[in-house]
Amino acid sequence: MVKKIVGFMNLDCQVEIQEESGPGSRAMIVSVYTPDDVRFIIGKNGQNLKSFEHLVRAVLLKNNDNRNIVVDVNDYKKSRASLVVDSAKQAVSRVRNTQKAEVLAPMSAYERRIVHMELASYPDVATESIGDEPQRRIVIKPYP
Repeated sequence: MVKKIVGFMNLDCQVEIQEESGPGSRAMIVSVYTPDDVRFIIGKNGQNLKSFEHLVRAVLLKNNDNRNIVVDVNDYKKSRASLVVDSAKQAVSRVRNTQKAEVLAPMSAYERRIVHMELASYPDVATESIGDEPQRRIVIKPYP
């Protein structure tokens, strides 16, 4: 299905699917790789990719597949997540030095989840999401 959709965009692609399962959840990671220009698929700030992922989810949910679906194109989400985590770690250093809360830039739910999970292993800071979409962001606070 993913190859067919990408084919409608006149792009060639390879698709890899990974199954992940954790406590109480199952996920399917759909990795799309194409040698062509992917700006059209990803869009500004990943908006087209978000829509593409929504479309894939809708089709799979119609087939009674209730797994969480993550679609990534040319590792865009993976590299973006790495940048977001690095930025959050730098903010943690500043929070530790100043003992004052710091607000990160707005990010997607997927990116916020990654930051919350990564920073959960830091016992001296706490994280919290604030605001409304699309301006929802994370606050990193020193743990009392």
